[in-house]
Amino acid sequence: MKFVVRPLHMVSLGGYIVEWDVPFRNLIVVNKTEEPIKIEIPVLNEEWIETHRDLGLEVIPVFDEDSFLKSWKKSHIELERIRS
Repeated sequence: MKFVVRPLHMVSLGGYIVEWDVPFRNLIVVNKTEEPIKIEIPVLNEEWIETHRDLGLEVIPVFDEDSFLKSWKKSHIELERIRS
């Protein structure tokens, strides 16, 4: 299945991680480009991250010890700077 990340937008993929053995609990995907980018969901393995970084996306894994909200807000601030 494919999902489109709109230009200068970000999404959380926590609900689309289907494997138990990945080291992260959530992924924040940021499209800092002016073009929409299609991503594959669900997330099946760690190789997914590099594959989608090669498309021009910023992919931020959120681990158990990380704060999702802090990571989200930090990424959102960076994206707002690019928008303006």
